[in-house]
Amino acid sequence: MVEDVAAGGAVGEQLTERLFLAVALSDDVRHGLAAFLDDEAGRLPGKPVPPANWHLTLRFLGATEERQRDRVLAFLDDHAVTEPFVLGFDGLGGFARPARATVLWLGVGRGSDRAAALAAVCEEAAQAAGFDPEDRPFHAHVTLSRIRPRKDVGTLVDSVPPFPLTQTVDRVTLYRSILDRDGARYEVVDEVEL
Repeated sequence: MVEDVAAGGAVGEQLTERLFLAVALSDDVRHGLAAFLDDEAGRLPGKPVPPANWHLTLRFLGATEERQRDRVLAFLDDHAVTEPFVLGFDGLGGFARPARATVLWLGVGRGSDRAAALAAVCEEAAQAAGFDPEDRPFHAHVTLSRIRPRKDVGTLVDSVPPFPLTQTVDRVTLYRSILDRDGARYEVVDEVEL
């Protein structure tokens, strides 16, 4: 067995990684969104998420042992029976609400029902691997900025039109989240094709 210092493990414990399942944004959408936000929104409030980290989270797993990771991937291989679909984007929003936002996000319009169905399969995969049920309902979005302290982003949300690009979703990506003093960076661990 391996000692896992990053996850606080001890000798004899199985290595754990901080993982999540997501839809990766295509390079065209990522670059188009960066240009769109520069033109329409200017500097984002709070701490903007780097474009390289933009994605649509389907299910956050958190600390994940190797056997759990393998079970999640096997479940998705067997049950991710949806066909590829087109994802279209909407306007901006804020969690918990625009008047007191801690997160600025880009919403999903076209394909949001298909993204929700895919997130439900990811939830089933997580539970089959031993994870507790997710305690929040799925809301298809791309996190653009984290805001501390809370801020009113209502004017920004109201002024930015919907993002016009679309992309095909043809896979679920399993990411590893690596935290350091500069924030998080994400590495692709595996992909499951639809």
